[in-house]
Amino acid sequence: MAQLQSIHCSDYLIHFGNESYNQLNKHLKDTNYSTIFILVDENTHNYCLPYFMSQITGDYNFEIIEIDAGEEFKNLETCSGVWSALSELGADRKSLIINLGGGVITDLGGFVASTFMRGINFINVPTTLLSMVDASVGGKTGVDLGLLKNQVGVFNNPVMVLIDSFYLKTLPHEQLRSGSAEMLKHGLIYDEEYWNKLKDPAVLNTKLIDDLIHRSVVIKNEIVLQDPHEGGLRKIVNFGHTLGHAIETYFLKNDDKKSLLHGEAIAIGMILAAYLSTQIENFPEKKLHEIKSTMLSYFNKVDFGKDDYAAIIDLMKFDKKNSHGNINFVLLKNTGQSVFDKKVSNELIIKAFEFYKN
Repeated sequence: MAQLQSIHCSDYLIHFGNESYNQLNKHLKDTNYSTIFILVDENTHNYCLPYFMSQITGDYNFEIIEIDAGEEFKNLETCSGVWSALSELGADRKSLIINLGGGVITDLGGFVASTFMRGINFINVPTTLLSMVDASVGGKTGVDLGLLKNQVGVFNNPVMVLIDSFYLKTLPHEQLRSGSAEMLKHGLIYDEEYWNKLKDPAVLNTKLIDDLIHRSVVIKNEIVLQDPHEGGLRKIVNFGHTLGHAIETYFLKNDDKKSLLHGEAIAIGMILAAYLSTQIENFPEKKLHEIKSTMLSYFNKVDFGKDDYAAIIDLMKFDKKNSHGNINFVLLKNTGQSVFDKKVSNELIIKAFEFYKN
């Protein structure tokens, strides 16, 4: 396969495939780090770390720090444990943290590095499809506060990001599918041609996956470069997330509901947002049905009862994209054309849920 071009972000590069390890080895050789820490969870420790270590040339003293796997451990308590471990293992301002894992590891590891001794270098090596196409770009770091997603964090860029689709072989199928939701989103908000390529879920299991990941990263990077701190245009990457995050949180905190993966919740959010787009932005109805059928070809339908609606709507008020007490939505004018900061009534949101159900 041809080597994919490295992508220039604001002040760092995202490298792909074999080239990523060439760049990493060069960087480690040229930068005299006092200690190098690798942050993993139990899954990436077992399934990703051995392969990663086999790509390192040169003799370095790596310290491995392992945290529990799962969104429920993406909190300040886990950060506190990692900060303590860094201190006990003699980390200083010339140390490096390599975050080897999915979105939880890269978000939390980036936040830990950004705040330890007021900031040390970190490199992200995303190992899930979701973290490759989403968390790899844009410098967002952070953790959840209770059940509220990503409430505490800072914008801070890594030294570099390494994307190697080899790690996808270690993923269960539902995790691979979960990441595809963000790719579908990139097509809907920015690139109709890309959306059309993704309409068949079988494409995830083909050799095209590397090119598709690369295109997703390019799209997100183009948006972020125009609006690094989400003052305007960058808000469009939250398409499907206003309701999606609320749904994800609601299912996580309800013992009688089966937790949803991020992508599963966001896919529902995108169907709901597409319905709202037809009502508010005259988004074509034919395309609404196409979005619904595409999402449901990737993800199983989820049951909602009427009593769930109010609780989910209530959770939306904690969304970070809100301002002045208003809940703001990203909607579509057409495939590849999005608008942001749109107000939506609760009545319309309930109609969107009814559309999803029927």
